[in-house]
Order: sequence, then C-alpha cells, then structure tokens
Amino acid sequence: MNMRIGHGYDVHKLVTGRKLILGGVEIENNGVGLLGHSDADVLLHAVSDALLGAAALGDIGKHFPDTDERYKNADSLKLLSDVVNLLVNYGYTVGNIDATVLAQAPKLAPYIPEMRQNIARVCRVDLDAVSVKATTEEGLGFTGAKEGIAAHAVCLLEKDKEIRFI
Repeated sequence: MNMRIGHGYDVHKLVTGRKLILGGVEIENNGVGLLGHSDADVLLHAVSDALLGAAALGDIGKHFPDTDERYKNADSLKLLSDVVNLLVNYGYTVGNIDATVLAQAPKLAPYIPEMRQNIARVCRVDLDAVSVKATTEEGLGFTGAKEGIAAHAVCLLEKDKEIRFI
C-alpha cells in the first residue's frame, strides 16, 4: 500500500453582504461572509488542497482558477467532489482527513457534525475518518481581529501498488 500525506491551507477575508459557508454549511453570521470568487469555503478549499497536494496534482487554483467564470460563486462541495473524482482516476482513495478552522467568531461547534457529514460523503469515507475542529486565536492576528477566517487540513491518501514480476 502506497500512502501519501497532504497539507492544505486557505484564508479568505470577511466582508458584509456575503453568506458564510464552511464545510458546505451555511452559518448564520449577520450578513458577514467570506470574500472569494467561489463560495469562499475556506474549510473545503483547505481539504481540497491537502488532497491534491498529497497526490502531487497542484492546488485548487490550478484546477479551478479564479479567472474562469465557470467557478464564479461555485459550490465548494462540488469542487471537492471534482477533486475526489480526479484522485479516483489516479487510483487514490482517501484514508482520513483532519481539519481545523481558525475563526474568532461565530461559534462553529453546532455546525461541525454537518460539516463532517458533508466532507465524509463527498470524499467517500466513513464519518469517523473525518475530523473538523474550530479554534479562536484569542484575539490575535487577522482571525482574532475578525478580519478573516483560515483553515488547515491534513489528509492521508492510499493507493494499491501494482506488483510486477520480472
């Protein structure tokens, strides 16, 4: 079994007049959401980058550029699904995902179960293979100042090696 580890990171600025979507879940945040070409779901972008990185296939900017109008306001769950389909075509399966969202507000704990379910479903893994956590940065940095939200994700990909006899 060939195993590969990937890491992903994403950040988006908070602005008024946008929906806040994390892990494919719309979160009530008084009309303040993340600025981006797509739905700006930093959690799913970090997960997608971790998966693509583990397979050495670039990043989401390469596959879904913000210069392409097809991805304007795109649903990041759909983009993640496209990433998983690409990985399957290369013979990979997702082993597990561990992700952390960095946000001073809003409180994300009530939304985490649905985020995990969304990621597990799209990545074709059991729920216990997906961890999503949220943390504040105690008022420090841009996330602590409520200027943006960031996310980190790590993943394990698995691929059966072909056995060749000489």
